[in-house]
Amino acid sequence: MEDTMLKGRAIIAGDDVSTDDIIPGRFAHLRSNLPELAKHAFEDRIPGFQERAKEGDVLVGGRNFGLGSSREHAPVVIKMSGVDAILAKSVARIFYRNAINQGMVVLICDTDGISDGDSLEIRLREGIVFNHTTGATLVCGKMPKLMSDILAAGGLVPYIKQHGTLDVDS
Repeated sequence: MEDTMLKGRAIIAGDDVSTDDIIPGRFAHLRSNLPELAKHAFEDRIPGFQERAKEGDVLVGGRNFGLGSSREHAPVVIKMSGVDAILAKSVARIFYRNAINQGMVVLICDTDGISDGDSLEIRLREGIVFNHTTGATLVCGKMPKLMSDILAAGGLVPYIKQHGTLDVDS
């Protein structure tokens, strides 16, 4: 994620989105076939998600996004669907870490003023989200430098291949 500014449409996911909502358990057998698994992302939670999701879209959650199991595949299939970022009021810790490790932007902010289809602009370095549909500006927490660097590299594995370590002083 080398861009420091992202633009996309909001897709509302709501509160308490579990990893089972992201990848329904009945498709667990597809874990080794990520393109096929991605076709079923949010199948039960957001009807028509695969048809709606376009490159650059922003998934907007409420409280407790990504709760449940530690499925690394959850942020991967979201990213494969074209979504560039997730905004939520709160995010399950392991989902947050898995998302960053996979190169998926996750920002914590008050998402109440965002509606489905709103045009959003995210300025990562400033931790600001502009809602061009409503004119509102949201302030998100800035990511720590290491996490920003991992995103810039495209995820944890590319970061380690590039830097050889996670030691920020190296």
